[in-house]
Amino acid sequence: MIKQNGATKPVVINTDLIKAYYLQIEALSQELSIDTNSVLAALLRLPEVVSPSNEVLNADDWKDLKSVIEVALHELNQHRIEEGKSLEKELLLRINNINEQEAHILQLEPERRKNMKNELIKLLEENVGKENYDANRLEQELIYYIEKIDIREEQVRLKNHCEYLLSIISNDEGTKGKKLSFVIQEIGREINTTGSKAYDSDIQKCVVLMKDELEKIKEQTFNIL
Repeated sequence: MIKQNGATKPVVINTDLIKAYYLQIEALSQELSIDTNSVLAALLRLPEVVSPSNEVLNADDWKDLKSVIEVALHELNQHRIEEGKSLEKELLLRINNINEQEAHILQLEPERRKNMKNELIKLLEENVGKENYDANRLEQELIYYIEKIDIREEQVRLKNHCEYLLSIISNDEGTKGKKLSFVIQEIGREINTTGSKAYDSDIQKCVVLMKDELEKIKEQTFNIL
């Protein structure tokens, strides 16, 4: 049988070779009148005196070892399946939370545009007076300005990315870690752009919550191949 104690590897001492070395050393020591009492340590360091053991498993031992390995592999696979189910459940929850915040942002968007328009008009009236600006020109400028900071396009892309992420998770393909990481980056880009364009405290709160959920998704994808 093969035995192993901790990190120690079994070795074999070639007694015939060490005897042959010793006889030669003893003959030389007599000729030169040299003491050989402490020669053992030197003998053990000579070539091929000490070598690793090359014991081989017999058929019965291999059968027992193979059985243990198969049981261990089965238990490992079962653990991976259960862990995969837990990961999937966690990812679905986080993506659903992002989708809920995205839907809430779409509900807030019309009011945001209205508030921005009112704020700009208020600033103009306070600084130049209501009678001193062209209302039609203001309307044109407002349309241009609001279009520049419109976030509906980002929300559409965000929703599409989340749907694609869900399709990757539900797919039975072997490896999906890199693909998930790429889509997560795209989701993060849309969330960040939404935050930079928002100019609205309620929408900013939604953005913060989405970022938090996305970070939790990123943490989980480190465990996915």
